Amino acid sequence: MTDVKEIKARIREKVWRTLEEKNIALFPRPVYHRIPNFVGADVAAHRLSHLDVFIKARVVKVNPDSPQKHVRYLALLQNKVVIMPTPRIRNGFILLDPLKIPRDKIAEASTISGAYKYGVSVDLLSLPKIDLVVVGSVAVNTSGARLGKGEGYAEIEYAILRSLCKIDEDTYVVTTVHDEQIVDDYIPIEEHDIGVDIIVTPTKITSITPRPRKPRGIIWDILPDKKFIEIPILKELKIILKNEKAITCN
Repeated sequence: MTDVKEIKARIREKVWRTLEEKNIALFPRPVYHRIPNFVGADVAAHRLSHLDVFIKARVVKVNPDSPQKHVRYLALLQNKVVIMPTPRIRNGFILLDPLKIPRDKIAEASTISGAYKYGVSVDLLSLPKIDLVVVGSVAVNTSGARLGKGEGYAEIEYAILRSLCKIDEDTYVVTTVHDEQIVDDYIPIEEHDIGVDIIVTPTKITSITPRPRKPRGIIWDILPDKKFIEIPILKELKIILKNEKAITCN
């Protein structure tokens, strides 16, 4: 029987190779082992910005990868608070408040370096309730199964926020990708994986029905020890969950 990790790795490699060979990939290249930036990422972001789930959201969590820079920009431009995990969640989360960013600096604030400059580091308990989650992907299928680059950061980010009741079962998870990143392959789902509810590409919007299941929080038993070293806030989260008996999700 083929190993689940092997199946996932094969799909990732196929998508990365396709983006490179068809010259769909943008800087940074090569896209292997990355959430790939792609031609039309800005168009996909504009499509997303016209969806009700985006328009109604007051606080949006957006991953720090290059293709979602346009999503961060449009969210700030529409006066939404943006929560951006730092790369590899190494330094926790950054909060970008559009009311505290000069309008002519929003484009800069949408970059990783700009987020550090114009945003503020926010501790876990001070994170606001999040209305929409936007993730990057390497591959997705029309069942809502998703593959990241294989290191689990999007899953950990989601699980942290879910553990703290900053998001819940009703919070939509959206991804912006190129059409070539939508695959026909069966993508196996493991217990820690997050599915996506809406896929937005430069040419179309796909809403997933039924919405895929998502983990309710951190699954501590399967978390590698090295993650506690790489992501210091995991230790903080454990302490919070142990001590904060008042954390209850509605």
